Amino acid sequence: MDPRVEKIMSAAKYIADRLGDRRPFAGIVLGSGLGKLADRIENKTVIPYGEIPGFPTSTAVGHKGNFIAGELGGKFVVAMQGRFHYYEGYSMDLVTLPIRVMKVLGIQYLFVSNAAGGVNFDFKVGDLMVITDHINHLPNPLVGPNLAEFGPRFPDMTRPYDMELRKRAFKLAEELGISLKNGVYFAGTGPSYETPAEYKYFRLIGADAVGMSTIPEVIVARHSDIPVFGMSVITNEAHDDYAEDYVNDGDDVVEAADAAADKMTTLFAGIIESL
Repeated sequence: MDPRVEKIMSAAKYIADRLGDRRPFAGIVLGSGLGKLADRIENKTVIPYGEIPGFPTSTAVGHKGNFIAGELGGKFVVAMQGRFHYYEGYSMDLVTLPIRVMKVLGIQYLFVSNAAGGVNFDFKVGDLMVITDHINHLPNPLVGPNLAEFGPRFPDMTRPYDMELRKRAFKLAEELGISLKNGVYFAGTGPSYETPAEYKYFRLIGADAVGMSTIPEVIVARHSDIPVFGMSVITNEAHDDYAEDYVNDGDDVVEAADAAADKMTTLFAGIIESL
């Protein structure tokens, strides 16, 4: 057996043994400062990443590092309270390991979130952006021998973010009086924040928000034919016309994400309940 598959199956078996006969309906990945959603999960089982065979540890600010299972929106879900990033020094196999583990556990949908800089001039701190498409400047996680057990060599990426899930999000947001943006997410390697010239470049090539994650997980989910819903919380204005004393600060990003996490949690729970 491919060593990568062995690692996936070992981690999935450990988690499945902890969950008993419950199979998750959806998987959720919580980005920087967005772990608050985990507090809304009921009857939960909390498994620290360090206990799961083959799982790395999450070192990023605002990522608690727990795998959580329980009820949200009336359905049984699993959630990553913190993700793994390429900039932490992990291979793409490790960055995306949890997605394939969740596939083995039986998820039917994947919900991903992140804290992002708004390069679109119309975006303000605290806005929620439904991701419609992406631009990837991270290594593609499917490079290398194909894991045929999970999907085809050349998966289609015409619609990486599910149109039906996006429609449900906007319908629910209108009912709840929550304002939503939509746009294209750009991901680079990090960990340094981008320069003003780079922000301008991202805007010119069609990006609305920029971050350092999410896309590898989405690619792996789509490789396994899992429908994906993605949302960015705009935590800073990523412009090229800053004041002379402006500084991008990671703690400020987490604080801004935390302030918007309640609205995102309400939307995620509502969409899951509607499925």
